[in-house]
This record gives sequence, structure tokens and C-alpha cells, in this order.
Amino acid sequence: MAEGCDPSLRFTDVSPLENAGPEHVSFLDNRKYIPAFQASKAGLCVVTPEMAAKAPAGMALLLSPDPYRAYAHIAQAFYPAQAPEAGIAATANVDQSAVVGEGCRIDPGAVIGAGARIGNHCHIGANVVIGKGVVLGDHCTVGANATLSHAVIGNRVNIYPGVRIGQDGFGFAMGPQGHLKVPQLGRVVIGNNVEIGANTTIDRGAGPDTQIGDGCMIDNLVQIGHNVQLGRGCVIVAQVGISGSTRFGDFAAAGGQAGITGHLKIGAGARIAAQAGVMRDIAPGETVGGAPAVPMADWLRQSAILGKMARKKG
Repeated sequence: MAEGCDPSLRFTDVSPLENAGPEHVSFLDNRKYIPAFQASKAGLCVVTPEMAAKAPAGMALLLSPDPYRAYAHIAQAFYPAQAPEAGIAATANVDQSAVVGEGCRIDPGAVIGAGARIGNHCHIGANVVIGKGVVLGDHCTVGANATLSHAVIGNRVNIYPGVRIGQDGFGFAMGPQGHLKVPQLGRVVIGNNVEIGANTTIDRGAGPDTQIGDGCMIDNLVQIGHNVQLGRGCVIVAQVGISGSTRFGDFAAAGGQAGITGHLKIGAGARIAAQAGVMRDIAPGETVGGAPAVPMADWLRQSAILGKMARKKG
């Protein structure tokens, strides 16, 4: 705690450094925001120990090796997830053979197909379509206008508006006599504690299932092709495209607009930079960038050389 702090202070909300007042909790986890931290009026700030000496007088400090994660716990305490108010709207269409768990909310216009099973305390948004035989675990949220088919989904999965899960993959046999569609016969299997951002699409498998591991975080506007397998805790940022049958190891990550071709192995903990074009396997823990993607150090060197060449030519 910085000199002059009052240990009896009470805090009522969280706020960014620039907007925070004495009643707010904020955090600092990026050195570029040190000036904002030093000028902040926040009553309490979560910081790393090495930042403590830079705090303004009178600011209480909570020291953590990972301020952003600590702040997330604090923010969740101020804003806990709210259980849905149970009830099925009069304009929802729930097949008589479907099973809807306790405490669920089904909003107007939603359609739940034959044999579908919805777990307890789920919230199904307006105009959602849940197809025949889909299984949804407990404490799930499905945002407005999403469609789910041919899918088995775990517990505490948050599916944002406009998501498409379980439609046919892009599979056909090409030939001069015409392109012949290959029937898509698999499912999408999604683990627990997964988030799937708005307007993302996840294709059903062609034969084997498309699989999304526990704890994956998938951003908006992502395309995941048929038979793709994501391990535990993968992070897939907006506008990434993953072609069919590619496998991601646990905690691998792909930056925005990266493109990954099919039938590749992306090792556990690998990192793919934004807008990279990946055309080869990536080793566990490797970081790559560029198109075609190469080790990050090589990509940075190539970019520097090209910049120098361009300046000399000018």
C-alpha cells in the first residue's frame, strides 16, 4: 500500500485508469499506460510489485504478478453472471420430444427441434434455431439468431449472436465433369467453458467430428472448417480461417486474420501472428509470422531488409 493510504477505504465499482475516481478499482498491466497510472484518481489499483513505486500518493495498491487476471476476478465479483429468468415465450416453438432443463429461458421466436436436449439454467435467445438431436449442457447461453445443428455442446458455453454451428463443411470432389458434393456425416463436439464470438461458423465433420476443446476462446467472424480439432484453451482471434482437418495443440493461439491451410499440426503453445499465412506444421511453442509463415525472428529480419531496400530504391 502506498504511503498515506487508508486501509478502511471502500470501493464500489471498477473503472479504467483515466476515468477512475476514489471509489473505483483499476489496474495496470502495460508499461505504455504508466503516465495514465501516475495521473489516475483511482482509489485502488492492481499492479505488479515493480510498479508500486510509481503509484501516485494516496492510491491503495493490490500487488499481483498478473494484474489483468486479478482484475478479472475483481470485476466478476462486482458484476457476477446473472441466472436467466426462467420461462418459455409464447412464440417459441419447442418440439414435444425435446427436453428442456430446469430454470431455462427460451426467448420469442426460438425453435428447438425434435429430440434436442437443453441442460439446466440455459438462456436461448430470440430466433435461435436448435436442430434435431442437438445436445446443450448446463448454464449455456445462445445469442439471438444463432443456429446449432449436428452438435454436442458442453457446460457453461457462451455462444454469441449469429453463430453457425454444425452446417455442412466445404467438401466436394473436383473434376472437369463437375464438382461432386461429398456428404458431411460428422458432428461438432464442443467442450466445457468455451466462448464462441458473434457470426463465427464451425462446420460439422465430414466423417470424424469437428472438435473444440475445453476452455477455448474463439472471437467474432472466425471460420473453422470440417474435422478441425482444437485442443484445450486455444485462442482464435477475429477473422481467422482454419481449413479442414488441421489440429491445434493445447493453448495454441492464432492472431487476427491469420489463415491456416488444411491437414496441418499446430503444436501445443504455438503462436501464429496476425495476418500470417500458415502452410506447414508448426512445432510446439514456436511463434511464426508472415505469409508464408516463418519463425518470428526470420519474419522480422525479412521485413527489416525489405524496408531498407525500399528506402534505398526511393
